[in-house]
Order: sequence, then C-alpha cells, then structure tokens
Amino acid sequence: MIQIVTDSASDITLKQAEEMNVQIVPLTILFEDGVCPQETDEDFQIFYEKLIKENGLPKTSQPTPNKYLEIFRLAKEVGDEVLVITLSGGLSGTVQSAKLAKDLAGYERIEIIDSKQAILTQRMLVEYAVKLRDEGKTLDEITALVLKQREKLTVFGMLDTLTYLKKGGRIPASMALLGNLLRIKPVIILKDSVLEQLGKARGRKDGLKMLCTQMEEAEIDLDFPVYFGYTLDPEPTKQFQMEMEQKFQLKNTKLYPVGGVIGTHVGPNCVAVAFAVKDKQ
Repeated sequence: MIQIVTDSASDITLKQAEEMNVQIVPLTILFEDGVCPQETDEDFQIFYEKLIKENGLPKTSQPTPNKYLEIFRLAKEVGDEVLVITLSGGLSGTVQSAKLAKDLAGYERIEIIDSKQAILTQRMLVEYAVKLRDEGKTLDEITALVLKQREKLTVFGMLDTLTYLKKGGRIPASMALLGNLLRIKPVIILKDSVLEQLGKARGRKDGLKMLCTQMEEAEIDLDFPVYFGYTLDPEPTKQFQMEMEQKFQLKNTKLYPVGGVIGTHVGPNCVAVAFAVKDKQ
C-alpha cells in the first residue's frame, strides 16, 4: 500500500483527507489566545475573524520532524510505502522536517516531494497523486508524474488590502496607508517557490481584469481542473469563477477556501485562481 501525506498548507480538510485516504501533518497557527486549528471550513472562517481583530499577525510554525517520524515508523512496521508532498520549501522548512524524519526512520521506501506550491496547487498535486495511486501506479511512477506536473502548475491571486503585507513587514506602514486610500489591489503569483508581486491594480474591477489577463496569456491545460480560491468571503470569487467558466469554456472547476497558512500573509477577501499550463513543445 502507498500512503500519501501532505501538510495543512494544502487546505485539505480532515474530512476531505479521510475521503481521499490522505494523512495531514499540521502547521501550527498561534494567536495570542492560543492555537487556531485548520481542520475544517469552519476553522478557516474562524481564522479570518480572529485575524481581522488582531493588531499583529499570528505566528505560523512548521511541523516538527517527529510529526512525520510517527507516520514513517508505522508505515515501516507494516511495509507500506510513503509519498510526502509538502508546502513549498521557499515558504517553509516543512520539507526539511520531512527529510530529517526520513533519515531518522531509516526507511528507504519514502519519497518526499517539495511541491514548490501552496494552497490550491498543492492540493492539485495531492489529488493527482491520489488518482495515480488509485489507478495502481507504483510509488516511483507516481513520484515521476507528480514531479512533471508540478512544473506545469501556476497559482495567482488579488489581495483586497495592503494591511497584512504591512503587518508582516513586507511594505512600510506609509505605503500601506496610501495604497489602501487609493484602493490599490496587489496581484501576486507563486513563482520559483516564493510569492512575488505581478502588478498593482486600481480597484477590485481592475484587479480581476489583471487575473483574467494572466489566464488569457497562459495556455490552460483543460485535461486538468481549474481551481478558484477565496479568503473569508466566497462571493467575489464565485462571480469571477462563473465569468471565467464562460469566457474560457471551463468544464472542470471547483471553489475552495484558502486557510490560514497563506491567509496570514494575504488577508481576507482575496481572489485566487490555479491551473495547469500545457507542455511547451
């Protein structure tokens, strides 16, 4: 049997993980009044309600190697193989925790993949791995195919406010104040394992137009799903999803909430979209 393991940056809930037969290793999100779990859609909602009320940002910490080691030792005992798909190494040391745990377990039938992704695209890789496992592919075959698919995925989004970039120390307070007054909406992309700014839009309408332009310029691989993500309020993303379904004739789309691991940095009311691009011939 092949066990598939990922972390909570994928925003896969415990119920979804159980349905897919996937194990979730949690990153810890700590507010002043304690840990805020990210196990259900309701937990995501609570996270943003707390985030809005807090003056500072919560602290997010990667899983300890022991979290992975428990899984690896049990797999070794029963002779199962393990595939781990982690949050981007450019955003967290989670992948290093998994690799250290593998060394400590002394078990070779463990493959660890740095997804180079997060949220929607990390979820996509996990779901793809599950599909391949359920089709009867071997661990080596799944690993090779997931690594190939990893390079085709892209995720980008529009932030509603500059406030959380300021709180995280990424921009000065004066810039955040002016930007919010001018209704500046940063558009960001997860590229080369880190979050980068694609541009700045004046108002939500222009921000969504910029997201649409990014989709137009990419050659979307319709053999794979297109996912839309939201933080706190789903309605703006639902509307954008319907418009993009019509514009690009999308048949396989889903809408998912984005949890607190990335939500800490982007804040509430973000609109995100993720998809695979066609192979470059």
